[in-house]
Amino acid sequence: MKYEHVVVEQLRGYGRMLARLKVLQATPVGNGMRLSHVSGDDKLQELHRKLRGMPSKLYLTKREQEVEAAARTYLKSYPLGTKAQLREAKLLIGETAYDHALLRELTTGIQAVLEARVGTAEGIDGVLERLAEIQDIEQEKARIDEALAALEEYKATYSRLLRLRYIEGRAVEDVADELCVSRRTFERWRPQAVREYANLVGFGYLS
Repeated sequence: MKYEHVVVEQLRGYGRMLARLKVLQATPVGNGMRLSHVSGDDKLQELHRKLRGMPSKLYLTKREQEVEAAARTYLKSYPLGTKAQLREAKLLIGETAYDHALLRELTTGIQAVLEARVGTAEGIDGVLERLAEIQDIEQEKARIDEALAALEEYKATYSRLLRLRYIEGRAVEDVADELCVSRRTFERWRPQAVREYANLVGFGYLS
């Protein structure tokens, strides 16, 4: 069963994955902040939502209004997060030198927001990479948690067996005692539990 190795490795890596997530979130990024402080969407978006209902001329200078107009002209999408906005803005190229200068000013302005939060411009790309890794780990963790929770709904003992044996790394005898079954029963249940989990997460195609 090809999927068995994949399932076991995924579940055994759960603890290591959580440890990596903890280390990433604790990474200092300047100004006394840690990566966990900037992993969520920017609080500036709340202010932006409030300002949207007002004419921009009430809170932007003439130059800032020109930059805003250039952004509206060239942006094909309007991502909510400042990090996503920076990635989008870097790809823009103005049709005229003046437009291009406005777009570069837009990029500089967004980058300045990030610099104020993460220290230096040189560290921004590194921070964005770490944030992407955090997101990937959180998605993988959610995938495992959801599969085990779904398995628990109709085969609670299988879900518990997998958690105890592979995520917690308990010995076979300890798991069997915890489940109040013999080792022989454990050995019969284990491959069945792995197969059920594999089907839930889509590993069945490996069989």
